[in-house]
Amino acid sequence: MRPGHDFIGVGVGAMVFDERGRVFLAKRGPEARNERGLWEFPGGMVDFGETLTAAIRREFAEEYGMTIEVERLIGVSDHILPGERQHWVSPSFTARHVGGIPEIREPEKCVEIGWFELDALPAQERLTKASRDTLAAYTPMG
Repeated sequence: MRPGHDFIGVGVGAMVFDERGRVFLAKRGPEARNERGLWEFPGGMVDFGETLTAAIRREFAEEYGMTIEVERLIGVSDHILPGERQHWVSPSFTARHVGGIPEIREPEKCVEIGWFELDALPAQERLTKASRDTLAAYTPMG
């Protein structure tokens, strides 16, 4: 039984901001679970018994060597990918980068990372569905 295929999976992601207000993005690699070659606000699957915020902190530490502080829920994406026969429910959060120098620790799943200004993100068609949904729901704290 595979999450997202045989039953609805739960994945969590975050718009992580640095001290300059840039947001962290990762480009999905050839062995990513879905949407290969697209940019995303990173995250991953929630393990049984794990809270959403614990999952996102774990994923950033494991995949990028980053420590983040989760701030607030942005929204939830119905991450349905008919062409890939996958169905995920994907909450997204805002977070701050508080430690660690970002690096790619799983090169088969991620081929590129970077910090981007919000007005200079890759084109919408180059973002994952959950990331497009996150961006549409995001409102800066005033």
